[in-house]
Amino acid sequence: MKVCFFGAYDPRYPRNAVLREGLRANGAEMIECRVPAREKFWLRYPRLFFRSLGEARKADVVFVPEFRQKDVPLARLTSAILGRRLVHDPLASRYETKILDWRRKPPSSVEARWNLTIDRLAFRLPDLVLADTAAHADYFRSRFGLAPRRTAVVPVGYDDRLFPPRAVRRSGGGFTVLFTGSFLPLHGVESIVRAAAIVGRRDRSVSFRLVGDGQTRAAAAALAKQCGADNVIFDGWSALEDLPGRLEQADLCLGIFGRTEKAARVVPHKIFQAMGLGRPVVTARTAAVEEFFAHGENIYLCDPPWPESLAEAVLELKADSLLRASLAANGHELARLHYSTLPLGRRLLDLLSGISGRGGRGGP
Repeated sequence: MKVCFFGAYDPRYPRNAVLREGLRANGAEMIECRVPAREKFWLRYPRLFFRSLGEARKADVVFVPEFRQKDVPLARLTSAILGRRLVHDPLASRYETKILDWRRKPPSSVEARWNLTIDRLAFRLPDLVLADTAAHADYFRSRFGLAPRRTAVVPVGYDDRLFPPRAVRRSGGGFTVLFTGSFLPLHGVESIVRAAAIVGRRDRSVSFRLVGDGQTRAAAAALAKQCGADNVIFDGWSALEDLPGRLEQADLCLGIFGRTEKAARVVPHKIFQAMGLGRPVVTARTAAVEEFFAHGENIYLCDPPWPESLAEAVLELKADSLLRASLAANGHELARLHYSTLPLGRRLLDLLSGISGRGGRGGP
């Protein structure tokens, strides 16, 4: 099987790296048809088109990776000319992310309508659309009118080359709770800060270390001061390759606690990465996370209201080292067997092999 990765994608992005390495590990051949995203579109797309006519011809399937909805129409043209199947892995809706989740512009704005138009094309043109959870696949189908056979689920998983199991490396006393991320609304950092304030009033040995930067960081820092959460430490941005070193200093790792609809449909990289490294994980209970994990067996799930339930979870897990160890061991084994590069690559390769042998596209 030869797969042409097509577009102005970032090969370093975790989702991209995991799928490409997983496919390679399962014997697939990668054909890169990539142009820099920083190029102006009037240079990028002609160059991408003419390059793809040569490169994609060698492939069985054309694959447009995460966040590259704008590349799908050209990929559809290329794959139609060459008689190849087209698969898109959007990872998220542009409209939902930029307009509903980040709230950059109102839904009535020109930008909102533009992003919705791009989404509609990107979701309807491919032969197959991937989703990271069944909840996300349901949303894609209902929002863009896709038939069930036109969607499939491949979890984001983690890169086990970068996140192998490691023992806790302490740099001092106390108990460290770690969050890593880009401070998106779906992360619910406000709930984490409020939980830290509650914990700080009951146990001064617990610290919350928040690694990263982004949209809600300034508001979270202001909230920490307002709440008197002096046990919250805001660290700057950390490169992906430095995250394992951060994680190995944590006693407990956090997932997401956002209240947006999108937050209920995703299971982010950070959860799989922490499990891969052998850390116990606490996150909000959602339908998406329960597709993969079980509370008390391989993860600890919190119910709303999250500041209070998260605080109780942290205090319970700090006091119960056996439960922490059990969650960490079971979570790691589950992640290793099902959500590392090799099993995810096998899952994707089976999907691509199936679609490359189909007849016509037919129907929405």
